[in-house]
Order: sequence, then C-alpha cells, then structure tokens
Amino acid sequence: MDLERGAYGAGQKFQDLQKTSYFAVLGLAYQSFGVVYGDLSTSPLYVYKSAFSGALRKYEEEAVIYGVLSFIFWTLTLVPLIKYVLIVLSADDNGEGGTFALYSLLCRHAKLSLLPNQQSVDEELSNYGPEQSFVHRPRAAAMQALLEKNKVLRTGLLIIVLLGTCMVIGDGVLTPSISVLSAVNGLQIAAPGIHDNWMVFLACIILVCLFYLQHYGTHKVAFMFAPIVITWLLCISGIGVYNVIHHQPGVFRALSPYYMWNFFKVCGKEGWVALGGVALCITGTEAMFADLGHFSQLSIKIAFTGVVYPCLILSYMGQAAYLSKHPEHIGRTFYMSIPKPVYWPVLVVATLAAVVGSQAVISATFSIIKQCQSLGCFPRVKVVHTSNHIHGQIYIPEMNWLLLILSLAVTVGFKDTTQIGNAYGIAVVSVMLVTTFLMSLVIVIVWRKHILVAAAFFLVFGSIELLYISSSFMKVPQGGWVPLVLSAVFMLVMYCWHYGTTKKYEFDIQNKVSMKWILTLGPSLGIVRVPGMGLIYTELVTGVPAIFTHFVTNLPAFHKVLVFVCIKSVPVPHVEVEQRYLVGRIGPKEYRMYRCIVRYGYKDVHEEDHNFEKNLVDSIAQFIQFEGSGDVWFPSSSENSAAEAEDTHRTFTSFAAHHGIKVLASDCSDTHSSGSGTTTVRSFQALQDQVDAAARGRKKVLLALQDSADEEGTESIGRKRSFSNLEEPDDQEETDSLGRKKSFQSSQSTVDGEGTDALGRKKKVVRFDVNPEVDPVVGEELAELYSAREAGVAYVLGHSYVKAKNASSWFKRFAIDYAYNFLRTNCRGPGIDLSIPHLCLIEVGMIYYV
Repeated sequence: MDLERGAYGAGQKFQDLQKTSYFAVLGLAYQSFGVVYGDLSTSPLYVYKSAFSGALRKYEEEAVIYGVLSFIFWTLTLVPLIKYVLIVLSADDNGEGGTFALYSLLCRHAKLSLLPNQQSVDEELSNYGPEQSFVHRPRAAAMQALLEKNKVLRTGLLIIVLLGTCMVIGDGVLTPSISVLSAVNGLQIAAPGIHDNWMVFLACIILVCLFYLQHYGTHKVAFMFAPIVITWLLCISGIGVYNVIHHQPGVFRALSPYYMWNFFKVCGKEGWVALGGVALCITGTEAMFADLGHFSQLSIKIAFTGVVYPCLILSYMGQAAYLSKHPEHIGRTFYMSIPKPVYWPVLVVATLAAVVGSQAVISATFSIIKQCQSLGCFPRVKVVHTSNHIHGQIYIPEMNWLLLILSLAVTVGFKDTTQIGNAYGIAVVSVMLVTTFLMSLVIVIVWRKHILVAAAFFLVFGSIELLYISSSFMKVPQGGWVPLVLSAVFMLVMYCWHYGTTKKYEFDIQNKVSMKWILTLGPSLGIVRVPGMGLIYTELVTGVPAIFTHFVTNLPAFHKVLVFVCIKSVPVPHVEVEQRYLVGRIGPKEYRMYRCIVRYGYKDVHEEDHNFEKNLVDSIAQFIQFEGSGDVWFPSSSENSAAEAEDTHRTFTSFAAHHGIKVLASDCSDTHSSGSGTTTVRSFQALQDQVDAAARGRKKVLLALQDSADEEGTESIGRKRSFSNLEEPDDQEETDSLGRKKSFQSSQSTVDGEGTDALGRKKKVVRFDVNPEVDPVVGEELAELYSAREAGVAYVLGHSYVKAKNASSWFKRFAIDYAYNFLRTNCRGPGIDLSIPHLCLIEVGMIYYV
C-alpha cells in the first residue's frame, strides 16, 4: 500500500493491507527501543543521586522527596510527551529529524542559508516538499523579511544551530561516561570492599571495548539492542511496582503539582539548584527527533507512549516510595531499592543497557558530524558506511577515537557520576532550548501559524528549559564547565572552517575567467587538444574558475573534452539520482566544454569513482541528445564581468539528468562471444554512418524556450530550454518512441588482450539509445564524448593556499592564516574526500588572498 497516495494493489483486501501496515509500524516501534530509547531509559540510574547531591541532601522529609518526584513526572509529561511526541515530531524534513532538519526547513522556506553556491533551480527538487498554503500574516512576514535582509541575524541563526550541534557532541562524550560508571557502581553495593579506583578502571575497560567495536557498525549487534532495552524497561517498572506496593502505596499523591510548589517552599534556593539533577530525567529525549529518519512518527509515538513513558514513571515512583522509608540511602537509591533475589540479573541488564544507550548517542554524534561536513560547517573527515542495507549507519574513525579520549578523561578526572551529571545537564537542556527556538521559527515561517502560537510555544517550553539550564549553570565550577569548554572548541572549529570556505568561494566569484578571453583562444584553447577527458573540479556553479588559466597558460596540451564539475550540498536530506546532475555547455559546441553540477543532500552517500564517472558521462550524453543542433551559442553575461554583461548573452541549458532517454553501460564481459574470449565492438565510424542514414528523413522537434534569471542576481541569461516541463508520454507514445529507436554499441578496442587499460581498470563497452532522427552533428559529438572517456579520464584539482590580505583585521588573520589553514592541513584532502583515483589526479597550486 502506498500510504502517501492512498492506493491499493489489485486484488488486495483493505483488511490485509491494514494488517500489513500495522505489523510494519509495530516492527519499527520494536526496533526503535534499541536505537532511540537507550539513553532515556537508563536515566533512573543517576537522577535521584544527582538531584539530592549538595545542600539538598540534608532534606530527608517526605515532602521534599515527593516534590522531586512531582518535578520528574511533570517534566517527563511536558517535554518528551507533549513537546516532542505531539509537536516537534511533526516538523520533519522529508522524514528526517534533528537540529539540521529544522534549519533545512527554514532555509528552504526563507532565504536564510549562508551556503554560497545555492541556486533557484534547486527548488525544483522533489524533496523540497509540497508548497505550504500561504496565509498572509503581516507580523510573521515582517519577521521573515527581517531575517532574510539582515546577514548578522542569519549568521546568528547559524551560530545557534552550530551551538546545538556542539552540545550533541558533548552528549557523545558525557553519555558513555555517566551511563557506564553508574552501571558498574552497583558492584559496590554487593561488594562494599571494592575501591572506587577499581570501579573507574572497570568503566574505562568497558568504554575502550565500546568504542573499539564501533568500526564493525551498529548493524552487527543491532538485533541485541531492542531486547536489552525492553528487558531493562520491564525490570525497572517491575521493581518500581514492587517498591510502591511494599513501601509506600500513597506515593501517587506526589503526581499533584502542589508538591512542586511545596518543594520550593521547603527548600528555597537549594531546591532551585537541585533542579539541575532533575533535568537528567529527560536525557536522550532529543534522540526521538534526531533518529526519526530511521523510523516513522507513528512508531516512535507508540513506543514512547505505550512502553517507555509508563515504565519510567513507575521506576521513579518506586524509588521515591523506597526513599520515603529509607532516606539514608539517598545516594544509592536505585541499587538499594532492588530486591536481593534479582539483584545480580538486574545489574547485568543495567550494564548492557548503559552500553546500548551509549552506542545510540555515539551513532547520533557520527550522523550529525556528517551533516555538518555536508553543509560546509566541519572539516573533511573519513566517513565509513557500515551497512549496505540500513541507510544512515556510519562510522567516523577520527571522531570515534577523539570521543574515546575525551570520555576516558572525563571518567578518570571526575570519578563520580554527580559531577559528570552537572556537566551532562547543561549539554542536554541546551540542545532542547535550541530545538525550541528553531521550532518557534518553523511554526511561523514553515507552518504559517500566527506569531502568537509560536510565542506561546516558546514561552511554555522555553521557560521550562531556561529554569533547568539556569539551575545547571549554578554548578559550572562543579563539573558544568566541561560541555562549555567542549562546545567552545568545536564552535571555533566549525565557524572558522565555514568562514574560510565562504571567503574562498567569494574569491573564486570575484576572479572568474572572462568568457571573452576564452573565445579569443579559439576551439583549441591556444594549446594542443589531446584525446581524453578532463574533469576540472570547482566550487563555482556559474563561470569558469581562475585556476583554469593556470592550465591553459602553463600546460602544452589539454584534453579534447573538458568538464567543469561542481559537487555541492543542498539543504535537503536526500537528492534522487535522476535529479542529481545538472548539465550545461560552456562556449560554442566545437569547444567541447561542459559544466556539470552534482547535487547531494546532507545525508546522501557519495558515489564511488567508477559509478560517478559513468553517470557523469551518461548525463552529458543525454544533455547533448536533448539539446539538438539547431541553436546558436551566444556568450553569457554569467561568464563575463559586469562591464561585458551589457553586450553579451547566451543560451544556458540545464536539466535534471536521466530524464526521458536511457544511457546504458555494460562490461566487456557482457559482449564476449562464447568460447572465443574476443570482444564484439562497433566502431564510432559505423555509429556515425547509421546516424547519417537515419538523419535523412528526420523531423525536427521544437522545445519550448523560457526566460530565466541567473541565480546570482547580477547576471542574466538570454534563453533557457525547459526540460522539466516536458510532459511524460503515455504508454502508446512511449511504445511508438521505443519502436523508432535503434540501439548502437560503441567503443574503442581495449589496450591489451585482457580488456584492461594502462591503469589496470576494466574497459567499458558503452551502449546508448539514439533517435534515428537525430542530427549528425549530435552523433559526432556523442562519439567524441565516449571516445574521450575511453581514451582516459583525468581529475584536475586546485591545491589552494588561502591567506588573509595585509589590511585584514586580527580576527580574520587568526581565522584564515592559522585556524583555517591548520584545519586544511590536518584534515582529509579533497582528492581523498571525493574518492578520486590517485593515478588520475592532477593538482595545481594557487594562492588565494581573501
């Protein structure tokens, strides 16, 4: 069943489809326990200990214990249940959640993005989502306009998003430490003679094993996660019910809000400071939204409301009931409240649950680092995809070992969960406060609700989180400084990288090569054009980069076919393959120069070099076939300076590749004759002869031309072909069209008898569909394109050195000359990051004075 379209398969009953849907949702709900709720479900291990640390320990009367329970109950009800389950989960970005999902939504519905290479054509992507029904809200429109026009506010918004990201990384450091250390501390209850140092040593061993296993991937042990968390939830809820019945059945009275008021009345300022420990009851709540892409809204809601929420409430009630009779055990509440017959099994399950909870946060940290890297806010690091079947499961070696070192430092340095909890509370509540702020903007800008609705949302939930974070900041000297220092360091890294990348792009824009200069070189570009294809990588989406002049002025020869490749990220989670490539032409046809913009979402996987090369060439071939041969090329103002723009125009044709015409490729082995081991190939001349014969009776197809403005605003485009608006042919038309097509196999013979080239790569025999009515000039261009690929592909990269100008401020000098260059030197190079074959790579140095 297609739930989006509401369509049912032929012959299927509604009841069967409904049953299948129910089973699918329940299956996702079951899987979510091990990924989403590991951290949230282990919070009963340390909440009461953290809340009653410090001055609150002297208050052992029942009213104070009931007050803490009342705060825990209403915090769990208001924040995870109402805020996240009922409201925030609805603000998904094509099924994806998290801080960057909210930022992505805002950037698509308002011009808030600071990414320098965005284009209006990106809005045609299917994953941009349906247009929201516009309801005119004067105040909301005024707020949106203020954000769009003020760069300082847009930069501030990005900094807030990066702050939330850094706090998530802080969670990745603190969660393993506090969870594992809290779990192993249960050994001291059964064996009081064990020294604290041995507990710390055991926790460090578990942490090392946990981070060492990360490179195997979550999918290797994922089947264990859900049963462990479910078993843990059943254990703590059962123990909670036992303690309520056995110690204090009247503990249900604490669910009344009266006890929160009474708590402040009795404890005063000490009660307010203690709320930093109470905030730990909602650790891991953000994972419900951040991991939404792996599941669905309904499955997460079922799992939380049906199992997690009631089990946690029963566990906290049981501990409060036990404390009301045994207030002297206030520092070891959880383990002391476990009945002795089940103590050891619960201890083992607690340790496993702590590991599972840590695993989920570590995986979330990897995911958000990849998103930052995709959007140009984090240095290039190695991203390993650990599963071929489960999308989004990744492993980042550099971050894994960095998190391990920091977690070990926190565990050994503090040795106590109380101080770690002080740091943990700041990180957890800060992420939630960022989500609340971004969600308020989404309500106004994306959902088009009244501004008072957004204000009410922010006031209700923001005031709760501000109350908790203000309490946590009172404990900065007692460990709360850790997430602040970590966030400051990561914020500096992210902002300097983004700042340097933006300045480098601005330099490329200002120093683009004049198209008039290229035209004076002629089709040969003033050098010898040798067989082969050159892929020149650039960050520009329009114009020719300045580094191109270094090649044509310093190299005696260059490839016959040149392709300027721009790989960029767009603010959507995924880009469909058929919409990934945008192809255009640079200069007249005889120049054989093309531009290809390759778009990836912030959660997309980059293609391997061979697949990328094949898809790139196939996309250009489709562009050539669509374009035809009847257009006259005019120089574009987008390729010239502002002074030249008044006299020059051109036709720029771009389209989503893989639209309408299929371009196929097969290995030589597919065409080997049985037994002989030889390759059957058709020459390019044979292809050209058949195209010429078919062209005699061809009909010309007229494509609609439409005017379009250039993305940068100061550049104009004369004409533009519209391919996206072509209607899809119906079945009969498609059948007739296929009947009129001929399939030609075209390739050059292999270099050696074994079908490999000089680099040891298997040669390809390319088979593509050509309309017999095609112009012979088009057939010739297609033949040259594929022969150039067979002759060899070279990848050309600029090895840039970025320096601040002499008149720059001290901040710019520090950010560019020291911070940005240090990060560029020590992170992965662009050639490795783009998976470019080392033997095919050409690098040319260039200094950027920004």
